[in-house]
Amino acid sequence: MSTNDSTVRPDPTPGDQLTGWLTGLVRSRDYGQLASLRRPRALTTSHIVAAAHAPAEEQREMFEQVAFLFAIYHRGASRPSYGFGTMGLAARRIGSPAARGPKDPGASRLVDRLVSSRRIPWRHLQHTVERLRVCEVPPPAWPQLVDDLTAWSDRGRPVHRRWAYDFHINSYTPKGTAK
Repeated sequence: MSTNDSTVRPDPTPGDQLTGWLTGLVRSRDYGQLASLRRPRALTTSHIVAAAHAPAEEQREMFEQVAFLFAIYHRGASRPSYGFGTMGLAARRIGSPAARGPKDPGASRLVDRLVSSRRIPWRHLQHTVERLRVCEVPPPAWPQLVDDLTAWSDRGRPVHRRWAYDFHINSYTPKGTAK
């Protein structure tokens, strides 16, 4: 069997694998497992499966929590949203047509709470995901969220900085144009 470089894909990351399983629950309308994931302190089969996607034991809780956030966003959904960008870019979409992102005081407070936290701010992430859902805007890319939260405590806080930058700086505005 020959391989063509244009068709060879890199191995999926653990975040990709978790996202694939979660989106499969939405596509198959497995609302029971999704509801189970929305009970954060329960130890159910769904939580165990989500945690099993973690490459290391110390990351299992984080994978369960991302599955919780995914289930909150997809409550009652018939199609999965894979999202795009970082949590900072996602939060930039929060608000009304008149004031989104940095122009929305609530969105600004959420992002300030997210990026100022030394530990993963689960409660504020939950509030952010709930606001994204209510505003009917796409969530962050779920595999990116897994990667970012895995690196949350890295020296120099690069995830915090990237989220703040993505929220406050319109990356879609070409350089040299007025905002």
